[in-house]
Amino acid sequence: MTYIDKLTEEYETILKLFIYDDAVDEAIARAQTFSQNVIEIDTSPEEIVSLHIQMLNHLHINDGEEIKKSLEILEEVMISFGFTYRDYRAMLNQINHHDQELDVAANVQQTMLKSSIPSIENTQLGAISVAASKVNGDYFTILDKRDGKVGLAVADVIGSGIPAAIAMAMLKFSLELSHLTYRPNRVLEKINTLVEKNINKNMFITMFYGVYDYNNFELNYSSAGHEPAFIYRYEDDVFETLNTRGLVLGVIEDVSYDEDTVKLNDNDMIFIYTDGVSELRKHDGSFIDMEDVKYMIRDNRDKHPQDIVQYLYENLTRMQDQTRKDDLTMLLIKAKS
Repeated sequence: MTYIDKLTEEYETILKLFIYDDAVDEAIARAQTFSQNVIEIDTSPEEIVSLHIQMLNHLHINDGEEIKKSLEILEEVMISFGFTYRDYRAMLNQINHHDQELDVAANVQQTMLKSSIPSIENTQLGAISVAASKVNGDYFTILDKRDGKVGLAVADVIGSGIPAAIAMAMLKFSLELSHLTYRPNRVLEKINTLVEKNINKNMFITMFYGVYDYNNFELNYSSAGHEPAFIYRYEDDVFETLNTRGLVLGVIEDVSYDEDTVKLNDNDMIFIYTDGVSELRKHDGSFIDMEDVKYMIRDNRDKHPQDIVQYLYENLTRMQDQTRKDDLTMLLIKAKS
């Protein structure tokens, strides 16, 4: 006997209990259970009415009073459908409201957080940032510090929606206020204090921030729990990891961050990215091997950085399980004397 057959048999039993045996309470209780069971298998109200008519014919119910009683038990079954429909409408309204919030957050990002890639001397830059949904939890910016220097920031907000967009805006304005005055580690300390005091306690930010001197090919940098950047040495054909570490932004107020300096030679490249790259899930469910990313960079090392990050993005997208997408950001700096 199939599951549908069992449900049909159960409905017949319910009708008999209610109409012939006068077992009202038992019939109603079983009708409520029956209703939940048929809802779970996506049975429509029209199908239940059709079943009811079939049962009337099967049981030869022609008497007006008996038909009336049968409609009473049908009403009990349909009540649950009514609750389910109202829940469904409430869910749709909530989804629509949520979508409106996401639209607001997306507009905030487009208005306030749009980043451009400047042209600077002795250096080529490439960047790409793609959101997994309407609101991007990643952020990058390149800030002019004058005197032959630029600030480079890549951040990832652990959160979503309007709160994430607000946190990003706060991050941007804090950067713009502090990047001309402080060294990278002090910039992170200033931002951490602001973030810890003003954003949701369940929301944190990872961030890599550096100051690049494009006349001397030097990068001073600090990291707040962010994915470790690495440098590709063109002449030696090797990769080196930039290992400064620090607590993510927003956990506790008083945090100190380490700072380090790396010197680039001609055609060397620095690759900064978010966990949308390093934690990318492939079609078989496994994580990407960052050695594969390094291989792609090495294989395209003579191209412009913008062409390289575009190539990376297209290849990562092809190998990614699209049901497990995350925000993805890459920033690539190449020294060109």
